[in-house]
Amino acid sequence: MCRRYRVVSVLSAALPGSVYAGEGFAVAGIPFDFILFGLTLLGVAVLHGRTLQVALTGLLAVTGYKLLFAGFKHGEGLEGLIAHGGHEWVTLANLFCLLMGFALLSRHFEKSRVPVILPKILPDDWKGAFLMLVIVFVLSSFLDNIAAALIGGAMAHQLFRAKVHVGYLAAIVGASNAGGAGSVVGDTTTTMMWIDGVSPADVFHAYAGSLVALVIFGIPASIQQQRYSPILKGAHAHTRVDWPRLGIVVLILVAAIATNVFINLKLPEIANSFPFIGVAVWVAIVVSVGVRRPDWEVMPETFKGSIFLLSLVTCASMMPVEELPRASWPTALGLGFVSAVFDNIPLTALAIKQGGYDWGFLAYAVGFGGSMVWFGSSAGVALSNMYPEARSVGRCLRHGWPVAVAYVTGFFALLAILGWQPHPPHKADSSHSAAPAAAVASR
Repeated sequence: MCRRYRVVSVLSAALPGSVYAGEGFAVAGIPFDFILFGLTLLGVAVLHGRTLQVALTGLLAVTGYKLLFAGFKHGEGLEGLIAHGGHEWVTLANLFCLLMGFALLSRHFEKSRVPVILPKILPDDWKGAFLMLVIVFVLSSFLDNIAAALIGGAMAHQLFRAKVHVGYLAAIVGASNAGGAGSVVGDTTTTMMWIDGVSPADVFHAYAGSLVALVIFGIPASIQQQRYSPILKGAHAHTRVDWPRLGIVVLILVAAIATNVFINLKLPEIANSFPFIGVAVWVAIVVSVGVRRPDWEVMPETFKGSIFLLSLVTCASMMPVEELPRASWPTALGLGFVSAVFDNIPLTALAIKQGGYDWGFLAYAVGFGGSMVWFGSSAGVALSNMYPEARSVGRCLRHGWPVAVAYVTGFFALLAILGWQPHPPHKADSSHSAAPAAAVASR
């Protein structure tokens, strides 16, 4: 205890304006947990080449701080950490299995040759470029948005003779993120909500905003692309679909959705005791190995990306959400802008833990909001690897401005059409209230 007192004294002296109240430090009224978390997100946003190291360092820093000073929700010290892990492990295991499994699903879909055949149906003017964005939007509703963006990038490379305008690249990212916003299998953020017990029906109405946004940013970007490099027709005219691979994609998706529905409807008392959804996905993958070999080669890189995301989600799970701004539509709107510069995965984890949101609004905000800046979403980062010219905040904002306009327009269209309808905490054992808490931003 004396050693802890000495450490507290040193840290109090090192942090001007800090207060230690027995449950951790607060600097200018902001819990130090959030400061560590914010620094981690800032490091991820700035150090693009070392995101995994930054995330792991942040996780270590937050865990160490909670162990020594602030404690965990379920207790203090090592016992509190073990109890916290026991409470969160099913969510993390499900998310890990789905991230790894959906990477293989995406490769199966790509190798089915459906993305190569789709461009044959497109008109040869700006409407063809817009319909390609619609295709990316639809693909993202059942594929990971990263995969949808990369497929869209590959199609654009072929259709526009490798000359793709930065504004259109921003539109591809926007289409992939908007398309996944209303589907629990289309985006990591909505999958996290689904795993945590949010009904797919409570997310689906995000499409009311996403469809409006698609028109707002899609048409200007398509006209811009057509002027820059007109669409090319007639490529891959004799390519055929690999139907067994497409069948594997359907099998994996059905396994995930059917398992989740069955467990939550028939066996809700054991839903939080085992990662049933993730295991079901991998059973489908293993069963289908004899039909078509999965691309196991993508696993090492996918593993690193999954550990990165899980590190941020774990950090978010340890935050004192009672100190967050009250869940409301202005807060959800603001989260969309924040997700343009910070990773939307931990923001979503915080919002899920807090509760009290209209999940469709939250899905739209954190899912589509990151499209406004190239590094604001995983889809944008992935597409920039294919098109390095997109790695410029200035060019992204100058040429991709319709995406920002579309985000705001789509959000208020959603508000006007359906209104803000917050959902109560979706878990019976949830201790998170939707009641107003002391807002950090107001301090």
